[in-house]
Amino acid sequence: MKIITLTLLLALLLAGTNLFAQKTYSEGYGHTLNLGIGVGYYGYYNHAGQTLPVLDINYEFDVARNFTLAPFVTFYTYRNNDQHYRESIIPIGVKGTYYFDQLLDAGSDWDFYLAGSLGFAIRTATWDAGYSGETYYQNVSPLFLDLHMGTEYHLSNKVGLFLDLSTGVSTLGLAIH
Repeated sequence: MKIITLTLLLALLLAGTNLFAQKTYSEGYGHTLNLGIGVGYYGYYNHAGQTLPVLDINYEFDVARNFTLAPFVTFYTYRNNDQHYRESIIPIGVKGTYYFDQLLDAGSDWDFYLAGSLGFAIRTATWDAGYSGETYYQNVSPLFLDLHMGTEYHLSNKVGLFLDLSTGVSTLGLAIH
C-alpha cells in the first residue's frame, strides 16, 4: 500500500508540470550539483534493519516553474560480521523536487522543498574468502521509492548547504550552483 501511495503521489506531481518546458525562470533551481553524506535506512534490504552510511550525488535541471528533476546515484555499504559478508546497495534514478519559496515568502538565502525519488537499487553481496557457511542471498524488489523534505541555505550565489530528510536516505551536503 505504501508503494502504491508513493507512486501515485509522484505521478500526480509529475502530471501537474510541463516536463518539456524550455523556458528559464528568474529564480531557477536547476543547474545545481548536490553532494551529500548521511545515513540511510534499509530495513527491507538487510535483516538487521540498521542505518547505513550514505554517499549521494545528483544534478538538478529546471523543468518547470519551481520544479526540477535530478538524476541521482547513492551508495551504501555495510559489513555483517555474523554472516561473514559485505553488502553494497546502489540506488539509481531520478528525483523530482518542488520548491515552495514563493508560497512561503522565503528570502533569497533559503530554499524549501518537497520531493520524491523513483528508481532502482542494485544490491550486491560478497562473502568472506574461505567462508563455507550459508550463502543465501535474499531476492528483493529492485524498485526504489523515497519521499523527501528539505532546505538549502545559500552561502553565496555559487554555493549552498542543504539538509534533505527522507523516508530512506537523509543527507547533509554541499550544493554547487
